[in-house]
Amino acid sequence: MPIPRLRADAKGTDVAEALGREGCVVVESLVAREVLDRVRSELQPYLEATAPGGDDFAGRNTRRTGGLIARSKTCRDLIMHPLVLDSVGTVLKHATSYQMHLTQVIAIGPGEPGQTIHRDQWGFDFFPFPSGYEVQCNTIWAMTDFTAANGATRLIPGSHKLGDKLSFTHQQAEAAEMPAGSLLLYTGSLYHGGGTNTSAATRYGLNLTYAVSWLRQEENQYLACPAEIARTLPEPLLRLMGYARGAYALGYVDDLRDPLDVLLGRDRPSEFGSLQQAAARARG
Repeated sequence: MPIPRLRADAKGTDVAEALGREGCVVVESLVAREVLDRVRSELQPYLEATAPGGDDFAGRNTRRTGGLIARSKTCRDLIMHPLVLDSVGTVLKHATSYQMHLTQVIAIGPGEPGQTIHRDQWGFDFFPFPSGYEVQCNTIWAMTDFTAANGATRLIPGSHKLGDKLSFTHQQAEAAEMPAGSLLLYTGSLYHGGGTNTSAATRYGLNLTYAVSWLRQEENQYLACPAEIARTLPEPLLRLMGYARGAYALGYVDDLRDPLDVLLGRDRPSEFGSLQQAAARARG
């Protein structure tokens, strides 16, 4: 099956429907390519300082630069893009809340072999989540044009409905080709992998991933973004970073204090979340 494709005027329900059906979708030219050029300009010193990966899976010709909330204002805007939040909120609506899982620029250099086809949710210690229960929604913004030649992410549409710990080749996967400014979304259960870069140029992708709040974040947002910067950010972004309770009572500080109150030095009454609301979501 081909990767579903939507126009930039798509609704969150359209994206969520495609993700439910095929596990992946491309929204073409969602923002101007100049927006991603600005991200690259803001991050250039960090991109240049990042070392390549130390193993075949990370990619020995691939550089992965994180900490993007602290380092790029434009990344903060893309994290909070209305279509993304609407789509992610629909896909992960069975959980009480969701949060940022990681922020990362993935720069696949020339000569990089294709990455092993995998599921991102295997990062949770290979726990066998029930089929159909999504715990992640991933986004990759094309900072440069994505082509089959330069290492466009390769996906197997519909594979989110298949069994766990399966093996696939790149020949069985489809390249998510798209112009810069486009957005690829896929679930944590979809089989996929970075493509082979046979071109002479580096492929840059902005990977912003969201996950249910009761799972540990891959990137530690509290340390990746220093407190002095975090205190300057808007509260909706801070809560998405994890400065909020997850599920019923996860993540509070000492005497049931809200983590955002602690960060901002506010003195407010402390309490658990709503057990009734959490239970209602869990029941679907």
